[in-house]
Amino acid sequence: MGAVSARLVHLQTSQHEWHLRRARAQQQQAEPAGGDRGLILDRAGRELARSVEVESFFAVPVEIEDAQAAAARLASVLGLDAGALAERLRRGRETGRDFIWIARRVEDREAEAVRALGLKGVHSTKEPKRRYPNGALAAHVLGFVGMDEAGLAGVEQFHNAALAGERGRLFVEGDARRKSYESEQAPSRPPQSLVLTIDQTVQYLTERALAAAVTRARAKSGAAVVLDPRTGEILALANAPTFDPNAPGEAKAEVRRNDALQNIYEPGSTFKVVAFSAALEERLAKPDERIDCQMGTINVAGRTVHDHTAFGTLTMTEALAKSSNVAAIKLGLRVGDARMHDYMTRFGFGAKTGIELPGETAGLLRNHTRWHPSSMGSIAMGQEVGVTPLQMAAAFAALANDGVRVAPHLVRETRNADGTVASRAEPEARRVVSPETARTVRRMLESVTLKGTAKAAQLEGYTAAGKTGTAQKIDPRTRTYSATKHVASFVGFAPVEAPEVVVAVVIDEPVGAYHGGDVAAPVFKEIAENVLPYMSVEPDLEPKQASPADGMLAREPGAPAEAPTAKREAAAAARAESALLPVLAGRDGRGDAVVFAASRERALLMPDLRGRSVRDAARICAQLGLDLQALGEGRAVRQQPAGGASIEAGQLVRVEFGRSD
Repeated sequence: MGAVSARLVHLQTSQHEWHLRRARAQQQQAEPAGGDRGLILDRAGRELARSVEVESFFAVPVEIEDAQAAAARLASVLGLDAGALAERLRRGRETGRDFIWIARRVEDREAEAVRALGLKGVHSTKEPKRRYPNGALAAHVLGFVGMDEAGLAGVEQFHNAALAGERGRLFVEGDARRKSYESEQAPSRPPQSLVLTIDQTVQYLTERALAAAVTRARAKSGAAVVLDPRTGEILALANAPTFDPNAPGEAKAEVRRNDALQNIYEPGSTFKVVAFSAALEERLAKPDERIDCQMGTINVAGRTVHDHTAFGTLTMTEALAKSSNVAAIKLGLRVGDARMHDYMTRFGFGAKTGIELPGETAGLLRNHTRWHPSSMGSIAMGQEVGVTPLQMAAAFAALANDGVRVAPHLVRETRNADGTVASRAEPEARRVVSPETARTVRRMLESVTLKGTAKAAQLEGYTAAGKTGTAQKIDPRTRTYSATKHVASFVGFAPVEAPEVVVAVVIDEPVGAYHGGDVAAPVFKEIAENVLPYMSVEPDLEPKQASPADGMLAREPGAPAEAPTAKREAAAAARAESALLPVLAGRDGRGDAVVFAASRERALLMPDLRGRSVRDAARICAQLGLDLQALGEGRAVRQQPAGGASIEAGQLVRVEFGRSD
């Protein structure tokens, strides 16, 4: 008895922990169990990504008597390889494994079919699956997750730790005969949610305009950035082509690449703002100073550079509007290599912007001590440097913000599980040039849209400023500039005196027309003309006078002009089709535009549904929160309330449909 007692004391004291660990190793198998990831919301609180619970199935091989038959039945339901599954089950039984995944995060229909099989040894557990309700919208911003719910791209990857929280574990208990008798899931630490600076509607409008431009130009790809110059908040960041983050494996790697911050290109003439700004800031030139452009030819350290057109004497403002290479080089030579390099770094070139996305590149900018004697002949007009679309947008934003560059960023705030704010964005702000220089350059850039190379960027109702860029790409075979491959770009902002948005558009390898003013400037126009009214920015230009031939609606004398019916209907339909905002706002102060509502507090106007199919009318009413009563078939011929009438969410709408003879 003394020996037995001594042995018991020994086992339960000095060897207790060792035996406990061995017992747990034999009895318990732990598998990672995903917890719900945090939400990703746009700036208005609309969901861009969330996790939903779905079923995952696993097997306990020692409980399966006929692995071949079980594998065959499971494979027929789940679309798996029956032979491979049978081999895994057989090998698991031989090695005494207690846990083998069969299929993870299956859809509801497949899960119901597996449960209906009633197979012994096949169990299920709940796991989260990431959903992106808007499909491809903002795919390059959001990114996607892998099978283990870990972020693999976009903010999903960059903020994976916050979004994932602390993962739980699934514990499977087994008896002495290695038969499973219980499973338990340890809880995970609550994840955090992200509120982005992205506006879901601005993103949609930007993606739509960019995709159409890439298709129209038969281009290789395109990128666009829309940001608020005062806060550095990115309202939209788009790439075309794009992909669906719900099924990222179906897209090629180059499509998933975020060109807005990874594609390095020579900016061409958009880069001339650096030389012009530096010359003004250093008081080496004045806007009305006349510069001899030498009929389009200049020699820099033995290298001859040409203008696209032979210019004589131009004022500094005219030289920027007409995009004279010779004038830009002359201003760069006045500034000098060292100071020019300093201004380039001030504007943010040669360094990452710090945006909260993985894979950003710093671009290409050599130290001025490594420049060749003729380098200024290239750098002043946007060659021998490499930039990204995001860097260009941030540089122009500094001019739009009276000379202060605010670091561009994507995340507004991080929220805890209980909704409290864990952290808010505090972007770095630094002065690049004086307010006087910034305002002068802004007015000079306006002349580019009025009299220069970017007339296609003129906006209806708003002043606009910007710069076109057309750069030749390097041919990798000859390592010289290609005669056929170009990058067309435009970077601009509006309104000129108090810029609300900066828009950068880059189109890679357009076919046919390839100049920035022809290919990229119209994209800026389309984006800005949609985004500014949506943001409730007051127009700063009088509407153009229209003739009766323009199809304007009749109105009482002295009444404000109204947009053509077709234009109003098209604007309303496009906004409703986006399915991003469930509210349509009224006309703006002049009564000539139907715009998005920024919130549910704004007035609701009934859209004109006449001429639309039953399906289209039902979709629009659903997006506006209206109850549709559809009568008949064909196209809408009458409706109550009428188009333009004030309505409320949940209101009954009666629409009669008919077929034309």
